[in-house]
Amino acid sequence: MLAKHFRYIRCSKTINLNFKISIIKGVIIINRNEVLDILNFRHACKEFDSTKKISSEDLEVIIEGGRLAPSSVGIEPWHFIVIENQELKDELGKVCFGGTKQIPTCSNFVIFLTRTPKEIRSNSAYIEHLLKDVQHLPEDAASKMKEFLKTAEDIVGDDRNMQAYANEQTYIALSSMMLSAAMLTIDSCTIGGMDKKAVKKILLDRGLIDTDKFQVTIGCAFGYRVNKAKPKLRQPMNEVVTIVK
Repeated sequence: MLAKHFRYIRCSKTINLNFKISIIKGVIIINRNEVLDILNFRHACKEFDSTKKISSEDLEVIIEGGRLAPSSVGIEPWHFIVIENQELKDELGKVCFGGTKQIPTCSNFVIFLTRTPKEIRSNSAYIEHLLKDVQHLPEDAASKMKEFLKTAEDIVGDDRNMQAYANEQTYIALSSMMLSAAMLTIDSCTIGGMDKKAVKKILLDRGLIDTDKFQVTIGCAFGYRVNKAKPKLRQPMNEVVTIVK
């Protein structure tokens, strides 16, 4: 289904993404250098070209990157608020000190919500819905999964640790979205610097969040860069990796 969205990709900025997707027996094949080019293309874009908008087709693929992301025990504790409305972006930009330039100029700003601890406990209505209506597990399998989740809850502990555990899953979806965007030569910037209480109030005033079920976790701006990206500066491989054979 998504194969139609992949195309010959070119970028005339600092990274030249120029590769052709090969599909062999339904599997998408790109070589190692092409993977590295995509990873190097992605950078924390500090300002976007406000005149360039992400197409609905490309935006759908980026969001699918989040929806299809892996999560612990498949709990999918996230919800994505995808904002194109300029008035709302401007309002959010004022309370997100890490995104004063990025949020107003981006094509789409995504706020990542995470389910609250009570939502992801083994006896919650959400978990019941997930196992029955989404994963379509038979009753005995669903019962065993709930037992496993209850054991995990006992290990994780209190609500604070449960929330941290759930947030970690949402960060995976964030990363998957940014990588999906990079594959389409679309830029992104994670926005963690925000007044979460102020963001929550803005969303509440617009009826966009149920605080009994969700909390604000992080944001990410998507669009097209204005300025060239600086070369990536990272620690050398031998300082960040230990290989045990």
